[in-house]
Amino acid sequence: MISTRFFVASLMAAASTLVAHAHEGDGGTVTYATDHAPIGVMGDHRHKEGEWMVSYRYMYMDMEGNRDGTDSLSPAEIATTVPNRFAGAPGQPPTLRVVPTQMDMDMHMVGAMYGVSDRLTVMAMTHFIANEMDHVTFMGGMGSTELGSFTTDVSGLGDSSIGVIYGLDEGSRHHHQLNLGLSLSLPTGSLDNTDQVLTPMGMEPTLRLPYPMQLGSGTFDLKPSITGFTRRGDWSLGGQASATLRLDENDEGYTLGDVVEGTAWLAYEFQPSWSVSGRLKAKSQGAIDGIDPAIVAPVQTADPDNHGGETAEAMFGVNFAGNAGILQGNRFAFEVGLPLYRDLNGTQLETDLTLTLGWQRAF
Repeated sequence: MISTRFFVASLMAAASTLVAHAHEGDGGTVTYATDHAPIGVMGDHRHKEGEWMVSYRYMYMDMEGNRDGTDSLSPAEIATTVPNRFAGAPGQPPTLRVVPTQMDMDMHMVGAMYGVSDRLTVMAMTHFIANEMDHVTFMGGMGSTELGSFTTDVSGLGDSSIGVIYGLDEGSRHHHQLNLGLSLSLPTGSLDNTDQVLTPMGMEPTLRLPYPMQLGSGTFDLKPSITGFTRRGDWSLGGQASATLRLDENDEGYTLGDVVEGTAWLAYEFQPSWSVSGRLKAKSQGAIDGIDPAIVAPVQTADPDNHGGETAEAMFGVNFAGNAGILQGNRFAFEVGLPLYRDLNGTQLETDLTLTLGWQRAF
């Protein structure tokens, strides 16, 4: 597989090429479905001076089944062969005895953008997240006999962000743009969520949930990006390179892994208001640095090393831009993503499906 760093560097070079071949088209009198990137791409465009845009996105992620690196693992294999990081501590068995089998994540994102000038746009966004994870518990300290199953769930405010987008070109907001973005993620999501679990000894205590079930990073994070896109007739294409850089350790004693992403898309506009898109996305995320002393359990999600990895997805989307009546200025879109490649850091649930629905209103 091409490394993520190489892919991101290629996208940055491609973004410059896109602008060099752009054209003005109709001068911006019509809103095209391809004026924006697919709905799953954040911070892709800027606005003209004095223009506002409000947005709502709903994202669903389905994770089912486990793997270590590129190899799939059954719950029984995990329970009998994967070492428990906390083995030797009181009540901790030598291997993992609690195995996640499925996780659903629902995320609601509300945002606003404002054009300070034709080149500078400011933006803000916040998240509401609901996570649910199913587990199977194996009996005692060894073997593959199942004791039972349980589900944990948590919901609430996630992290928020503020940022800017600055245009490097003099093109109109329609048809082509080359933009630098920089956001600051604010640690508004909680890190101390708890729920009732089923232990290998048959007890049902309420414990702090492992890292994937917490709602924020707990740190201030920088999110730089560069995005370029252009329209050529009925076609548009674009690319974005972005990163999430953690600035410090959180109050619980750990730091989530840094993230580097690259994505490229191609869209076809079969009518001015309608388009379909295809997109590829590559992502590399580091493991967790440090550990929360309150998260101790014979389950893979409690091990900071079992987080992050390298993944690639194929995305397919549909976009609609309103040009008349009550739909004027409104955009509706959806995008579905399927995995192409997954090389995970340690034993983890694998992502099988992502779905994003969105509405945007410019005025």
